[in-house]
Amino acid sequence: MAHPRQLHLNVNILQSGFVPSAWRLPGADPRAFLDVGHYVRVAQLAERARFDAVFLADNAAIADQIHFRPINALEPTVLLACVAAATSHIGLIGTASTSYNEPYNLARRFSSLDHASGGRAGWNMVTTADIASARNFGLDAVPDHGRRYARAGEFADVVRALWDSWDDDAFIGDQHTGRFIDPTRVHPIAHHGEFFHVQGPLTLPRSPQGRPVLVQAGGSADGREFAARHAEAVFSASQTLEESRAYGQDLKARAAALGRGRDAIRVLPGLTTIIGATEAEARARRDALVDSIPWDYSLTRLAGTLGITPDRLRLDERLPDDLPLPAGGNGNHTFFAATLALARRQGLTVRQLIRELAGGGGHRVVVGTPEQVADDIAHWFESGAADGFNLMPDALPDGLQLFVDGVVPLLQRRGIFRREYEGRTLREHFGLPRPDDGRRTVSKLKVA
Repeated sequence: MAHPRQLHLNVNILQSGFVPSAWRLPGADPRAFLDVGHYVRVAQLAERARFDAVFLADNAAIADQIHFRPINALEPTVLLACVAAATSHIGLIGTASTSYNEPYNLARRFSSLDHASGGRAGWNMVTTADIASARNFGLDAVPDHGRRYARAGEFADVVRALWDSWDDDAFIGDQHTGRFIDPTRVHPIAHHGEFFHVQGPLTLPRSPQGRPVLVQAGGSADGREFAARHAEAVFSASQTLEESRAYGQDLKARAAALGRGRDAIRVLPGLTTIIGATEAEARARRDALVDSIPWDYSLTRLAGTLGITPDRLRLDERLPDDLPLPAGGNGNHTFFAATLALARRQGLTVRQLIRELAGGGGHRVVVGTPEQVADDIAHWFESGAADGFNLMPDALPDGLQLFVDGVVPLLQRRGIFRREYEGRTLREHFGLPRPDDGRRTVSKLKVA
């Protein structure tokens, strides 16, 4: 008998894989981060396994140490359009910052992707906290945390209004009568706010799923309130089941208090998997990958997550006791909190912490057999700690292939993951309703 809830799985295509040394594996292509075919192959593999979506992270600057690791180089919506042409069902979620975009252009890009893919697009809404990105857009300092989220909130309101500025029945296309569009059903949004002045309407009618799915990633108080107000899926970072369950309950309670209902948001923690035929084989794979990362790279990355300089870290000592929020609270709260909690809870030295994180930055890592990984996922799902996961295999495509071949059949056998797609749009995959058309959203924005 089918499980009453169904697990959701995305794959986050982080170039050659989540572990920074994945590009060094035998058979890996060092140029995969620039190869559209690499992303297409990963997406097709995920689609064959009936994943909900592929997910693309992005940065507005070079945010990693390029002397060793590849970066997110290709613009997400362009790349996802290529993926859309080579797939038929899998969702397409791309990241774009509210800090360094304008609502109209972004609304048009993602609506175009939604139309081109038949209703499979999602926008991962982020604010940007690093100084390198600020300098790429003419700023000498990162805008204040609260200010970034205030702009993000208005940005999301405007984008949603633009997506809904056409009624569902605005397009006529009657060749006999010569009526093409009913202009009375296409509405200017006439938005005049603190950050944006946008007349509208958008140049595109609504897509098959109404509008792209709104996704968010952020764990600060401002981030949670933003997610509760706008997000339909959240890419979270939690190291323990209890943390994730508390986070999800808080987020869903906030959404319910805003009149959205507790089922309005899908909570999808990040999860890195390192899989072997035995647990010892999986741990050996993890250790080989981590030992292929220069320790100075790992120390610099960990220091950046914690908002300190690398000289404050000693490989065989624990983290310093006095670690305030990065940049006086103006940095990235989510990975700081997740990383610090893991280190403090287990009493890890810096070397042990880097190994537990598989050289990464804050997301949970599960190392084991397909059965162990499936048991872990099912336990979190059935305990209400997650609606699914944003999967980040250690290496791509082979780490995903191990998951697809070994873990997916076990999840299907448990009745918690689909064997076939039941719809074609991303909203249908996530079990989200198709939103109302422009008559309601545009009028609500004008009232607000």
